[in-house]
Amino acid sequence: MRYELIIFDNDGVLVDSEPISNTLLAAYLTELGHPTSYEESLRDYMGSAMHRVHDLVEERTGQRLPADFDEVFHGRVFAAFERELEPVPGAVQVLEKLAADGVPYCVASSGSHERISVGHRKTGLDRWFDEGRVFSSQDVGRGKPAPDLFLYAAERMGVAPEKCVVVEDSPLGVQAAVAAGMDVYGFTAMTPADRLAGATRLFSDMGQLADLLV
Repeated sequence: MRYELIIFDNDGVLVDSEPISNTLLAAYLTELGHPTSYEESLRDYMGSAMHRVHDLVEERTGQRLPADFDEVFHGRVFAAFERELEPVPGAVQVLEKLAADGVPYCVASSGSHERISVGHRKTGLDRWFDEGRVFSSQDVGRGKPAPDLFLYAAERMGVAPEKCVVVEDSPLGVQAAVAAGMDVYGFTAMTPADRLAGATRLFSDMGQLADLLV
């Protein structure tokens, strides 16, 4: 293994949550008077922390989202997760292989700790992630595309940034990994390859990741 730590993004990489959450986000923003399509939600918000949604809406419209926006949105998302959420195809096999080979790994997500926990419990991925392997944008001052979250995860796991590889499916995540001085493998199952052009390597089948990392 050429890397000493594998850092996984969560949404769209481990859990197949992006279609669910972006459908609901687009609908809620539209409901609040900020017309947003599913495609626009993916383009503008995929891979970002919630503060980006607030910032972009205010920047574009001069209006602030309601104070309970995050609470209402997450309530809708978590309810949908309980009904629909599944692991990304191939994710379980990758985690099994890394665990069997003793390769250190963790998750570093723009989502909240609650969102990560709900998703992992519903999909059964919680068996692979104890508390010490889970990092959220809540843990740092700035979310992606700032490098803070990935640097924090590497520090907590005791590995130098240049010995880490990040697995990401969003342009913001790729930017963050590059800014952190880490290699990044761009997962193109949902994101067009040209939007992840800054990645060290691109791949489309999560089940193949373990072999690509050797």
